[in-house]
Amino acid sequence: MPSRFVVRRGIYRLLIYLLLIAGGLFTLFPLFWMVSTSLKTMEEANAPRVVWWPARPQLEAYARLLTDPDWLVYFGNSVFVTLLAVGGTVISISLAAYAFSRIEWPGRDVVFFLMLSTLMLPMQTTLVPQYVLFSRIGWVGTFNPITIPGFFAGSALYIFLLRQFMMSLPRELDEAALIDGANHLQIWWHILLPACRPILATVTIFLFVAHWNSLQLPVIYLTRRSLHTLPIAIAAMRNPQMVEQPWPTIMAASVLTLLPLVAAFLAAQRQVFESVILSGVKG
Repeated sequence: MPSRFVVRRGIYRLLIYLLLIAGGLFTLFPLFWMVSTSLKTMEEANAPRVVWWPARPQLEAYARLLTDPDWLVYFGNSVFVTLLAVGGTVISISLAAYAFSRIEWPGRDVVFFLMLSTLMLPMQTTLVPQYVLFSRIGWVGTFNPITIPGFFAGSALYIFLLRQFMMSLPRELDEAALIDGANHLQIWWHILLPACRPILATVTIFLFVAHWNSLQLPVIYLTRRSLHTLPIAIAAMRNPQMVEQPWPTIMAASVLTLLPLVAAFLAAQRQVFESVILSGVKG
């Protein structure tokens, strides 16, 4: 006969597994509904009753999007904007984090405190001044307001995360490199960045998701249709004046937009795990 402790532990584990399974199903349900709706007909998608899965899955929505020249332009715009903004942001915030964590200079802590204080400002409070500035220099209607600011280390939160990670690295690395004749840029590029790959991969994932799914700034600044990104294109598909909405096309566009995010996450996740393992072995 199993003891009362063993029975309680078994019941506890069973409840934990059931809770995790329920949470996983709850999290995956929106994804299931998105894929299911993308395979439905217009009648099934707009039916008054709930259609969990189409009777005959259709791929017409995907074929319509992939053969649409405008959709390919929107996809290319999203790729261009995201890669340029993320690349510039990662480079600039890593340089700023290096300056705040590895270099001693007068007023460093005061400047760092002022930078962190900007986290208390909602982004909406800076929209109007930014728009006025970008309008006066002729950037409205171009990609510049979305891509160029990333090169000036405007992400205080990510600077803070990188700074804290860099401060955990031994200062002997810098001192040895300085003795060998390396300058700060060489130390940043050849020593700090390779050692910061785990946190850099994490920050890159967050930035990629944020810029890829961004709708507010592109709607404000990308006034020309030829500059529109995928979120703008998906938002424009829904017509409030129509009784039947093109939900299969909207959901198919959402699925296609989600695929690069999944691919980027899987690639970065593997890199993070490999970096952590290598760091532990070298440790």
